[in-house]
Amino acid sequence: MTLSERNLVFKAGIVFTLLFLLSCIGASVLAIPVYDNINITHYSDSFLNTFTGNFFDANLLAVNICILILAIYSFLSTFFIYNFFKKTQSPEILFVCFFVMSFSLEMLRLVILLSNTYEIPSVYLLFSYRIILFGRYFGIFSLFAASVFAAGYQSQGQRNLILFIVVTTLIIVLGVPIETDTAKLNSSLNMIKGYTNIFSLIEAGTFLITTISFFIAAFIRNNRKFLLIGAGSFLVFIGRNILLTVDNWLGPPLGLLCLAAGTWLICTKLHKVYLWY
Repeated sequence: MTLSERNLVFKAGIVFTLLFLLSCIGASVLAIPVYDNINITHYSDSFLNTFTGNFFDANLLAVNICILILAIYSFLSTFFIYNFFKKTQSPEILFVCFFVMSFSLEMLRLVILLSNTYEIPSVYLLFSYRIILFGRYFGIFSLFAASVFAAGYQSQGQRNLILFIVVTTLIIVLGVPIETDTAKLNSSLNMIKGYTNIFSLIEAGTFLITTISFFIAAFIRNNRKFLLIGAGSFLVFIGRNILLTVDNWLGPPLGLLCLAAGTWLICTKLHKVYLWY
């Protein structure tokens, strides 16, 4: 993929994330008055939420803020990636951009929440949540692909790798059983899905391998900046999981801190690696 083609993808990403950000703001305005009438019966069972839940009560407004943070982060990160890398050839940054863009789709969780108020048919809810899941797994596989390129994969294979990620993600997402009853949304506004433990292991394993791949790249390419990029990938994994699953007021600041710090490490160090190439 040429530099001009990649930059065109970045520009399209800016428009895409901006539209979802505006939609997220609109959905938030509609959703906030609804929260007082919702009784939480299913709580997020993630490890981080189990730990923080000992200190904070579940709060749907805090979850809404987490979703809004993800939408803002996605737009701003895509915008800055384009301006930071538009003249810098880096095969990894395209997949990092896909990763940050994927968070825009989280605003559909608010649409699912509003389904009872606006009588949205269950088939559309199922489709919406599969889109959310597609964004999540496309995002983590894209960050993994970035680490593969860093470790020496040939950049000429970008299009084939993108196609492989899309097909793999579709296979995973279409095979997940999902509970379409919105009364069974958990406290982090996620619908109940099957094989939860298996997919948690897939996510954790993918990010662990991603971090290790960046560390290997530091050895192969004799460049310590990839160690910091690997540390950044670990931070974005933590921040991502916090903002996706934590249902209390500790989630927004802690998740944003980890996600922003990790993204800053990845992007600034990648830029320095390729600055003189």
